[in-house]
Amino acid sequence: MIRITGLHKSFGDKAVLRGVDLEVERGETMVVIGQSGSGKSVLIKNIIGLLKPDRGTIHVDGTDITRLRGAALQRVTRKMGMLFQGAALFDSLTVFQNVSFGLERQTDLSAEDIRRRVQESLQMVGLRDVEQLMPHELSGGMKKRVGLARAIAYRPEIILYDEPSTGIDPIRADAINSLINSLKRELNITSVVITHDMASCNRVADRIAMLYEGRIIQVGTPREIRESRHPVIQQFINGRAEGPITEW
Repeated sequence: MIRITGLHKSFGDKAVLRGVDLEVERGETMVVIGQSGSGKSVLIKNIIGLLKPDRGTIHVDGTDITRLRGAALQRVTRKMGMLFQGAALFDSLTVFQNVSFGLERQTDLSAEDIRRRVQESLQMVGLRDVEQLMPHELSGGMKKRVGLARAIAYRPEIILYDEPSTGIDPIRADAINSLINSLKRELNITSVVITHDMASCNRVADRIAMLYEGRIIQVGTPREIRESRHPVIQQFINGRAEGPITEW
């Protein structure tokens, strides 16, 4: 579903991605782990087209999106939804307006169909009777779920999750993990999850990719990653200060 080859991205003199290679199969949940500042968020922003790579290719469902611009790019990226790290809700809009924002501007759905789609999306993430609430009236976990409802309102084939468990307590984080798994089952969605939360990682991952120094150093099942002999991976997954990772 997603094939990334030789992806490079720099900001000024700082090289963030230095030749990322990664394949994500249709219908699987790929979790990308790595320390803070390793480029995980930069990676998914390249996948969804918010950033352009300096070099390399990203194929989404067979189409190289790095060669596309404007409407052509939008047609492919509409296959994707994204849950941003902070949910990225519009503070001045109600829950209904946040979830319907893209539908009203990017689809030909009628007002009634949009209303129904918003309600269905909110129900999928376990929210009812919240359409007229404002973001400041929501808890952190509810904001995440509204952001997820907005992401699935298009009925995308791919969802990208940027640190879905960050900023919420462990119980709400586990509820988000359950939603990731249930949406995969119900909608047959391909998921890419960016996280440094190993509990979340082990709960949702079909496979795990470790990003280190701008490259993917290993991809494997949760068991294969746990049993990896790579010293960087062992240091990271066990949360040890001592080891080859010295910048923290």
